[in-house]
Amino acid sequence: MTYLDRILSGVREELSARKALVPIGDLLRIASTRGPAKDLLGTIPKGPGIIAEIKRASPSRGWIRRDLDAVATAAAYLAGGAWGISVLTEGRRFGGTLDDLSDVRAAFPGATLLRKDFVLDDYMLAESRAHGADLVLLMVSVLGERTGEMTARAFSHRLEPLVEARNAAEVAIAARSGARLIGINNRDLDTLTVDLSVGTRLLPLLPPGAFPVVESGISTPEQVRGFHRAGARLFLIGESLAGSEDPADTIRGYMGK
Repeated sequence: MTYLDRILSGVREELSARKALVPIGDLLRIASTRGPAKDLLGTIPKGPGIIAEIKRASPSRGWIRRDLDAVATAAAYLAGGAWGISVLTEGRRFGGTLDDLSDVRAAFPGATLLRKDFVLDDYMLAESRAHGADLVLLMVSVLGERTGEMTARAFSHRLEPLVEARNAAEVAIAARSGARLIGINNRDLDTLTVDLSVGTRLLPLLPPGAFPVVESGISTPEQVRGFHRAGARLFLIGESLAGSEDPADTIRGYMGK
């Protein structure tokens, strides 16, 4: 069993428990109060845009900042000029909660928020919108050929899907999905190893018109500049910010400011 298999086993157990407590109809009623989808693509900067992640732990490192305050962390990220905030909501391996997403949305009504989790079905999409997400991560490694169907479902929930791929075969599925944001993950979730050359190899394979996002392993402004020159527009950065003493200044450095 791979690391991803073990993570998904826990996600399915937690999801089953939430479905028993909260009917999807309740989530849809709350989601309907969130208003129309935002025109997010029109706000992506020409320079490097940072999606800064709220992350307490990871399978590869264990606890990074167990006492991390989601709202205070989001405030620092936004002060640094982050384009968006990624809120990890998986609890068993990453220490996240849906309450983090709701709390950050309540504190920053105008912020662009990504729900990062191992999204499996329509219930989790409704959950994402109900708790305040604008974007949702959809992983080809998790959804396979269902990626296109889930991308369409995400749009119907007024969510912008960020479809993540790890290799050329997954990029082909992402390209067929209809997603406008396609992420290249430098981390292999089966082994948890990080290889920045993955982004370099896969960026040229993305379809014209897609906004490329590079994920995982970014820790220096030089890496951001290199991927930006190769065509990347957005950078999903977690661990280097979670461990930074001054995340706002670190974000400014990534953006070249």
